[in-house]
Amino acid sequence: MRTAKDLYQTPPTIYQCELDTCPQCQQPLREAHYVTGRKTVQTMTQVITIGYRPKVCVNAECPGPAVAWPSATWQQLAAKGCTYGYDVIARIGWERQKGRERFESIQAHVAPWVAISESHVRNLYHFRYLPLVACHERQHLAELQQISQATGLLLGLDGLMPVGGEPQLWVVRELRTGWTLRSGWLDRQDEAAFVEFLQPIADLDLRVTALMSDKQTALGPAVASVFPHAKHGLCQVHYFKNAAEPVADADEALKKTLRQAVRSDLKAVLRPPSPEHTGVLTVTGLLPSPVEAPESAAPPSDKTARPARPALRPRPPPSGTTLSKMSCNGCATF
Repeated sequence: MRTAKDLYQTPPTIYQCELDTCPQCQQPLREAHYVTGRKTVQTMTQVITIGYRPKVCVNAECPGPAVAWPSATWQQLAAKGCTYGYDVIARIGWERQKGRERFESIQAHVAPWVAISESHVRNLYHFRYLPLVACHERQHLAELQQISQATGLLLGLDGLMPVGGEPQLWVVRELRTGWTLRSGWLDRQDEAAFVEFLQPIADLDLRVTALMSDKQTALGPAVASVFPHAKHGLCQVHYFKNAAEPVADADEALKKTLRQAVRSDLKAVLRPPSPEHTGVLTVTGLLPSPVEAPESAAPPSDKTARPARPALRPRPPPSGTTLSKMSCNGCATF
Protein backbone atom coordinates (compact mmCIF):
# COMPACT_ATOMS: atom_id res chain seq x y z
CA MET A 1 0.00 0.00 0.00
CA ARG A 2 1.44 3.34 -1.06
CA THR A 3 1.72 6.19 1.40
CA ALA A 4 -0.47 9.11 0.44
CA LYS A 5 1.38 12.32 -0.33
CA ASP A 6 0.27 15.47 1.42
CA LEU A 7 0.48 17.48 -1.81
CA TYR A 8 -2.33 19.49 -3.26
CA GLN A 9 -3.04 20.50 -6.81
CA THR A 10 -2.39 24.18 -7.44
CA PRO A 11 -3.83 26.20 -10.32
CA PRO A 12 -1.83 24.88 -13.30
CA THR A 13 0.67 27.09 -15.07
CA ILE A 14 0.54 26.39 -18.81
CA TYR A 15 3.63 27.27 -20.84
CA GLN A 16 3.70 27.88 -24.59
CA CYS A 17 6.29 26.51 -26.99
CA GLU A 18 8.81 29.27 -27.68
CA LEU A 19 9.65 28.14 -31.25
CA ASP A 20 8.16 29.88 -34.26
CA THR A 21 9.68 27.78 -37.06
CA CYS A 22 10.38 24.07 -37.34
CA PRO A 23 14.05 23.23 -36.54
CA GLN A 24 14.01 20.55 -39.28
CA CYS A 25 12.44 22.23 -42.29
CA GLN A 26 12.28 25.90 -41.18
CA GLN A 27 8.55 26.05 -41.88
CA PRO A 28 6.13 27.82 -39.50
CA LEU A 29 4.77 25.99 -36.49
CA ARG A 30 1.17 26.07 -35.37
CA GLU A 31 -0.06 25.78 -31.82
CA ALA A 32 -1.79 22.54 -30.86
CA HIS A 33 -5.28 22.50 -29.39
CA TYR A 34 -4.43 20.43 -26.33
CA VAL A 35 -2.34 20.68 -23.18
CA THR A 36 0.08 17.95 -22.17
CA GLY A 37 2.88 17.40 -19.67
CA ARG A 38 0.71 18.25 -16.69
CA LYS A 39 2.31 17.26 -13.38
CA THR A 40 2.89 18.53 -9.86
CA VAL A 41 6.52 19.48 -9.24
CA GLN A 42 8.21 19.97 -5.87
CA THR A 43 11.02 22.50 -5.71
CA MET A 44 13.02 23.79 -2.75
CA THR A 45 10.71 26.81 -2.52
CA GLN A 46 7.23 25.76 -3.68
CA VAL A 47 4.91 23.07 -5.06
CA ILE A 48 3.51 23.92 -8.49
CA THR A 49 1.37 22.25 -11.15
CA ILE A 50 2.69 22.80 -14.66
CA GLY A 51 1.90 21.83 -18.24
CA TYR A 52 2.60 23.06 -21.77
CA ARG A 53 0.83 23.59 -25.08
CA PRO A 54 3.03 22.14 -27.85
CA LYS A 55 3.48 23.26 -31.44
CA VAL A 56 3.54 21.11 -34.59
CA CYS A 57 4.91 21.71 -38.07
CA VAL A 58 2.44 22.84 -40.75
CA ASN A 59 4.52 21.26 -43.52
CA ALA A 60 3.04 17.87 -44.35
CA GLU A 61 6.26 16.91 -46.21
CA CYS A 62 8.62 17.78 -43.35
CA PRO A 63 11.70 15.53 -43.68
CA GLY A 64 11.96 15.08 -39.92
CA PRO A 65 9.71 12.95 -37.74
CA ALA A 66 6.34 14.35 -36.83
CA VAL A 67 6.96 15.60 -33.31
CA ALA A 68 5.19 18.01 -31.02
CA TRP A 69 7.73 20.56 -29.85
CA PRO A 70 7.47 21.21 -26.09
CA SER A 71 8.11 24.38 -24.11
CA ALA A 72 11.73 25.04 -23.11
CA THR A 73 10.61 26.72 -19.88
CA TRP A 74 8.60 23.64 -18.96
CA GLN A 75 11.63 21.44 -19.58
CA GLN A 76 13.87 23.59 -17.38
CA LEU A 77 11.74 23.11 -14.26
CA ALA A 78 12.02 19.32 -13.90
CA ALA A 79 13.31 16.35 -15.85
CA LYS A 80 10.96 14.34 -18.02
CA GLY A 81 9.05 11.79 -15.96
CA CYS A 82 10.26 13.36 -12.69
CA THR A 83 8.21 15.37 -10.20
CA TYR A 84 11.20 16.93 -8.40
CA GLY A 85 12.77 20.15 -9.59
CA TYR A 86 16.34 20.44 -10.80
CA ASP A 87 17.20 22.43 -7.68
CA VAL A 88 16.25 19.42 -5.51
CA ILE A 89 18.41 17.11 -7.65
CA ALA A 90 21.32 19.57 -7.50
CA ARG A 91 21.02 19.85 -3.70
CA ILE A 92 21.13 16.06 -3.32
CA GLY A 93 24.14 15.73 -5.62
CA TRP A 94 26.01 18.58 -3.94
CA GLU A 95 25.62 17.13 -0.45
CA ARG A 96 26.58 13.67 -1.69
CA GLN A 97 29.61 14.71 -3.77
CA LYS A 98 31.00 17.65 -1.81
CA GLY A 99 29.76 16.95 1.69
CA ARG A 100 30.08 13.15 1.44
CA GLU A 101 26.80 12.82 3.30
CA ARG A 102 24.86 9.59 3.68
CA PHE A 103 21.49 9.31 1.95
CA GLU A 104 19.79 9.20 5.34
CA SER A 105 21.36 12.54 6.31
CA ILE A 106 20.52 14.11 2.95
CA GLN A 107 16.87 13.09 3.33
CA ALA A 108 16.80 14.71 6.77
CA HIS A 109 18.28 17.95 5.36
CA VAL A 110 15.77 18.36 2.51
CA ALA A 111 12.73 17.00 4.38
CA PRO A 112 11.68 20.45 5.74
CA TRP A 113 11.19 21.69 2.15
CA VAL A 114 10.43 18.56 0.09
CA ALA A 115 8.29 15.49 0.82
CA ILE A 116 10.73 12.72 -0.12
CA SER A 117 11.88 9.36 1.25
CA GLU A 118 15.42 8.06 1.68
CA SER A 119 15.00 5.51 -1.14
CA HIS A 120 13.84 8.27 -3.50
CA VAL A 121 16.86 10.39 -2.56
CA ARG A 122 19.09 7.47 -3.55
CA ASN A 123 17.12 7.02 -6.79
CA LEU A 124 17.43 10.70 -7.74
CA TYR A 125 21.17 10.63 -7.14
CA HIS A 126 21.89 7.53 -9.23
CA PHE A 127 19.37 7.95 -12.05
CA ARG A 128 19.04 11.74 -12.29
CA TYR A 129 22.07 13.53 -10.89
CA LEU A 130 24.84 11.31 -12.29
CA PRO A 131 23.43 11.33 -15.87
CA LEU A 132 23.14 15.12 -15.67
CA VAL A 133 26.79 15.35 -14.60
CA ALA A 134 27.78 13.11 -17.52
CA CYS A 135 25.85 15.33 -19.96
CA HIS A 136 27.50 18.41 -18.48
CA GLU A 137 31.00 16.96 -18.93
CA ARG A 138 30.29 16.11 -22.57
CA GLN A 139 29.96 19.83 -23.25
CA HIS A 140 33.73 20.18 -22.62
CA LEU A 141 34.70 18.08 -25.65
CA ALA A 142 35.72 21.10 -27.75
CA GLU A 143 37.87 22.45 -24.90
CA LEU A 144 39.38 19.00 -24.41
CA GLN A 145 40.38 18.92 -28.08
CA GLN A 146 42.08 22.31 -27.73
CA ILE A 147 44.10 21.07 -24.74
CA SER A 148 45.00 17.96 -26.69
CA GLN A 149 46.36 20.00 -29.59
CA ALA A 150 48.21 22.48 -27.38
CA THR A 151 49.94 20.35 -24.75
CA GLY A 152 48.49 16.86 -24.96
CA LEU A 153 46.41 15.04 -22.37
CA LEU A 154 47.60 13.53 -19.11
CA LEU A 155 45.37 10.56 -18.33
CA GLY A 156 44.92 8.57 -15.16
CA LEU A 157 43.52 5.04 -15.41
CA ASP A 158 42.44 3.16 -12.31
CA GLY A 159 39.95 0.50 -11.26
CA LEU A 160 38.19 -0.37 -8.03
CA MET A 161 38.86 -3.66 -6.30
CA PRO A 162 36.23 -6.21 -7.47
CA VAL A 163 34.10 -7.95 -4.85
CA GLY A 164 33.29 -11.64 -5.10
CA GLY A 165 33.95 -12.00 -8.83
CA GLU A 166 31.74 -9.04 -9.78
CA PRO A 167 32.65 -6.80 -12.76
CA GLN A 168 35.32 -4.21 -11.98
CA LEU A 169 34.72 -0.47 -12.37
CA TRP A 170 37.41 1.39 -14.36
CA VAL A 171 37.68 5.16 -14.81
CA VAL A 172 39.79 7.29 -17.18
CA ARG A 173 40.29 10.91 -16.03
CA GLU A 174 42.19 13.87 -17.43
CA LEU A 175 44.48 14.77 -14.53
CA ARG A 176 44.87 18.51 -15.11
CA THR A 177 41.20 19.32 -15.64
CA GLY A 178 39.69 16.52 -13.54
CA TRP A 179 37.19 15.57 -16.26
CA THR A 180 36.09 11.96 -16.58
CA LEU A 181 36.67 10.75 -20.14
CA ARG A 182 35.35 7.21 -19.76
CA SER A 183 34.02 4.95 -17.04
CA GLY A 184 32.64 1.46 -17.30
CA TRP A 185 32.42 -2.03 -15.85
CA LEU A 186 34.83 -4.66 -17.15
CA ASP A 187 33.90 -8.30 -16.58
CA ARG A 188 37.48 -9.34 -17.37
CA GLN A 189 40.87 -7.62 -17.23
CA ASP A 190 42.73 -8.87 -20.29
CA GLU A 191 44.41 -6.99 -23.13
CA ALA A 192 41.40 -7.17 -25.47
CA ALA A 193 39.07 -5.68 -22.83
CA PHE A 194 41.45 -2.78 -22.08
CA VAL A 195 41.94 -2.06 -25.79
CA GLU A 196 38.18 -1.92 -26.35
CA PHE A 197 37.80 0.36 -23.32
CA LEU A 198 40.54 2.83 -24.37
CA GLN A 199 40.06 2.83 -28.16
CA PRO A 200 37.22 5.44 -28.27
CA ILE A 201 39.64 8.03 -26.81
CA ALA A 202 42.13 7.40 -29.60
CA ASP A 203 39.35 7.44 -32.24
CA LEU A 204 38.64 11.10 -31.39
CA ASP A 205 42.19 12.01 -32.45
CA LEU A 206 43.02 13.18 -28.95
CA ARG A 207 46.78 13.40 -28.43
CA VAL A 208 47.76 11.69 -25.19
CA THR A 209 51.15 12.74 -23.82
CA ALA A 210 51.32 10.43 -20.80
CA LEU A 211 49.19 7.93 -18.95
CA MET A 212 49.47 6.76 -15.34
CA SER A 213 48.02 3.53 -14.01
CA ASP A 214 48.68 0.51 -11.82
CA LYS A 215 50.97 -2.28 -12.93
CA GLN A 216 48.30 -4.55 -14.39
CA THR A 217 49.61 -7.51 -16.35
CA ALA A 218 47.47 -6.83 -19.43
CA LEU A 219 47.31 -3.05 -19.15
CA GLY A 220 50.83 -2.32 -20.38
CA PRO A 221 50.43 -4.02 -23.79
CA ALA A 222 46.96 -2.46 -24.19
CA VAL A 223 48.26 1.07 -23.57
CA ALA A 224 51.18 0.50 -25.95
CA SER A 225 48.73 -0.66 -28.61
CA VAL A 226 46.21 2.18 -28.29
CA PHE A 227 48.62 5.03 -27.44
CA PRO A 228 51.96 4.02 -28.98
CA HIS A 229 53.53 7.50 -28.58
CA ALA A 230 52.42 8.13 -24.99
CA LYS A 231 54.60 7.57 -21.96
CA HIS A 232 53.20 5.05 -19.50
CA GLY A 233 54.05 5.61 -15.84
CA LEU A 234 53.13 3.61 -12.78
CA CYS A 235 51.38 5.06 -9.76
CA GLN A 236 53.97 6.10 -7.15
CA VAL A 237 51.59 5.40 -4.26
CA HIS A 238 51.20 1.79 -5.35
CA TYR A 239 54.91 1.59 -6.10
CA PHE A 240 55.97 2.65 -2.60
CA LYS A 241 53.26 0.45 -1.10
CA ASN A 242 54.56 -2.58 -2.97
CA ALA A 243 58.14 -1.69 -2.02
CA ALA A 244 57.21 -1.39 1.65
CA GLU A 245 55.37 -4.71 1.86
CA PRO A 246 58.55 -6.88 2.21
CA VAL A 247 59.94 -4.47 4.82
CA ALA A 248 56.66 -4.56 6.76
CA ASP A 249 56.58 -8.37 6.64
CA ALA A 250 60.20 -8.61 7.87
CA ASP A 251 59.46 -6.11 10.66
CA GLU A 252 56.42 -8.12 11.77
CA ALA A 253 58.48 -11.34 11.82
CA LEU A 254 61.21 -9.59 13.87
CA LYS A 255 58.67 -8.35 16.43
CA LYS A 256 57.19 -11.84 16.70
CA THR A 257 60.61 -13.39 17.32
CA LEU A 258 61.49 -10.69 19.86
CA ARG A 259 58.25 -11.24 21.79
CA GLN A 260 58.85 -14.98 21.94
CA ALA A 261 62.41 -14.47 23.24
CA VAL A 262 61.32 -11.99 25.90
CA ARG A 263 58.50 -14.22 27.10
CA SER A 264 60.72 -17.27 27.35
CA ASP A 265 63.43 -15.45 29.40
CA LEU A 266 61.20 -13.27 31.59
CA LYS A 267 58.14 -15.43 31.92
CA ALA A 268 58.46 -15.75 35.70
CA VAL A 269 58.73 -11.97 36.09
CA LEU A 270 56.07 -10.96 33.61
CA ARG A 271 53.56 -13.61 34.63
CA PRO A 272 54.04 -14.81 38.22
CA PRO A 273 52.25 -18.04 39.10
CA SER A 274 48.67 -17.45 40.15
CA PRO A 275 47.21 -19.07 43.28
CA GLU A 276 45.29 -22.27 42.90
CA HIS A 277 41.61 -21.86 42.23
CA THR A 278 38.72 -24.17 41.62
CA GLY A 279 38.12 -23.06 38.04
CA VAL A 280 35.55 -20.36 38.75
CA LEU A 281 37.02 -17.05 37.59
CA THR A 282 34.34 -14.40 38.12
CA VAL A 283 30.84 -14.55 39.54
CA THR A 284 28.46 -11.60 39.76
CA GLY A 285 25.02 -11.11 41.21
CA LEU A 286 23.70 -10.73 44.74
CA LEU A 287 26.57 -12.86 46.02
CA PRO A 288 29.58 -11.90 43.86
CA SER A 289 32.83 -13.73 43.97
CA PRO A 290 34.80 -13.45 46.18
CA VAL A 291 32.08 -13.24 48.82
CA GLU A 292 32.93 -10.71 51.49
CA ALA A 293 32.52 -12.05 55.02
CA PRO A 294 30.22 -9.99 57.25
CA GLU A 295 31.91 -7.72 59.70
CA SER A 296 32.50 -9.59 63.02
CA ALA A 297 31.80 -8.08 66.42
CA ALA A 298 34.53 -6.04 68.01
CA PRO A 299 36.98 -8.28 69.93
CA PRO A 300 36.48 -8.24 73.72
CA SER A 301 38.98 -6.26 75.74
CA ASP A 302 41.19 -7.73 78.42
CA LYS A 303 38.96 -6.37 81.16
CA THR A 304 36.12 -8.50 82.35
CA ALA A 305 33.05 -7.64 80.41
CA ARG A 306 30.38 -6.12 82.54
CA PRO A 307 26.82 -7.30 82.10
CA ALA A 308 24.58 -4.91 80.26
CA ARG A 309 22.69 -2.55 82.50
CA PRO A 310 18.96 -3.15 82.31
CA ALA A 311 16.91 -0.30 80.95
CA LEU A 312 15.06 1.73 83.54
CA ARG A 313 11.32 1.81 83.37
CA PRO A 314 9.70 5.22 83.75
CA ARG A 315 7.72 5.64 86.92
CA PRO A 316 4.07 6.38 86.55
CA PRO A 317 3.34 10.06 87.12
CA PRO A 318 1.63 10.95 90.35
CA SER A 319 -1.94 11.90 90.16
CA GLY A 320 -2.55 15.48 89.16
CA THR A 321 0.80 15.87 87.38
CA THR A 322 0.83 16.86 83.68
CA LEU A 323 3.17 15.28 81.11
CA SER A 324 4.84 18.58 80.42
CA LYS A 325 6.16 18.80 83.99
CA MET A 326 7.30 15.21 84.26
CA SER A 327 10.85 14.02 83.80
CA CYS A 328 12.15 10.49 83.90
CA ASN A 329 15.62 9.94 85.34
CA GLY A 330 17.63 11.80 82.80
CA CYS A 331 15.10 11.56 79.93
CA ALA A 332 14.07 14.65 78.07
CA THR A 333 11.24 16.68 79.47
CA PHE A 334 8.02 16.14 77.61
